[in-house]
Amino acid sequence: MNVQKQGSARVTAGVSFAARLSFEDIFHSYASGVETLRGVSLTAEPGEVLCLLGPSGSGKTTLLRIAAGIEPQSSGRVVLNERVIAGPGVFLPPEQRSIGLVFQDFALFPHLTILDNVRFGLTALSPEEARHEAMIALERVGLQAYAGAYPHVLSGGEQQRVALARALAPRPAVLLMDEPFSGLDSRLKDSVRAETLDILRQSRATAIVVTHDAEEAMRMGDRIALLKDGRLVQVGTAEELYQHPANLFVAGFFSEINEFEAAVENGMVETPLGRFPAPEALEEGAEATVAVRLSGFLVNQDSGAIPARIVSRRFLGVVEHLELAVPGADRNMRARIRCGQLPPKARDIWIDIVPSDVLVFTRQSFETQTIV
Repeated sequence: MNVQKQGSARVTAGVSFAARLSFEDIFHSYASGVETLRGVSLTAEPGEVLCLLGPSGSGKTTLLRIAAGIEPQSSGRVVLNERVIAGPGVFLPPEQRSIGLVFQDFALFPHLTILDNVRFGLTALSPEEARHEAMIALERVGLQAYAGAYPHVLSGGEQQRVALARALAPRPAVLLMDEPFSGLDSRLKDSVRAETLDILRQSRATAIVVTHDAEEAMRMGDRIALLKDGRLVQVGTAEELYQHPANLFVAGFFSEINEFEAAVENGMVETPLGRFPAPEALEEGAEATVAVRLSGFLVNQDSGAIPARIVSRRFLGVVEHLELAVPGADRNMRARIRCGQLPPKARDIWIDIVPSDVLVFTRQSFETQTIV
């Protein structure tokens, strides 16, 4: 079926009754004995966009599947407002939870029209009511002109919007999205992500979005929950996690860093890039790890605190990536600077370090410390 692409004004998304979704001390293991979640307690507040962030295998998607009712937890409770929907002696099936789910691959039925895809889950309504609600959902995402088309005629971004319309059609209290933009062309991600966030804001549904991309989580989330190896490492706003990371893992997840080992002496730590204050929690002689963000380098050809030699230089558009040899360092330092800050043939330069881009942790914090 050939469909002429045409722009159309979107209607305001129908308002959902946003709910509070809480995970209480969730554990999960597979039959093989592999433990995937270890005591996760987390709450998505009404109307909030909460991003679950972490590397592959951290438990993000498992937590989402537990919320949706696709996977049972080993122990703990899932509570929607004041109602336990999964816990000891309780397990509501997915269709009774008022929770919508957008799969990573969109999961559209290729043999059904776009309209029929969107109204697929509206089984409690009459055919005419289901069609009406499905058309409203398509109008929310600006795709009502494609109601009679089939998924294969749509771009990846348009298919993602259809999947979103289908999840929103029943007006769920909570919407779950599992890596919703991972299959999109990098050029489309920004626009589709912005459109999706706008639709979520209009619908006012509580949303939990799974991603492994820190920048994506910062763009979308009111708060971010970072997981590692099935444990919740830190929860907070993007600014809180970036400016005040709980440990080295958090710092390294939100920005590229150079690392040094040091010992606390007179409240300071010594590195080839200078001396920096240690947190008060670190006692005299304590072993520490010092992290310096790549963005924390100020460069100058004529003067500065530390001499350095450019070993390699890569143009990346707005920024340049430098590898620098610094006296006293046993490996090259990495830095990112704005293009044009150094002459093209510069080799021997001077650097200063931005204090706010230096983070000092107790050496064991990488494995043990969490802040919730």
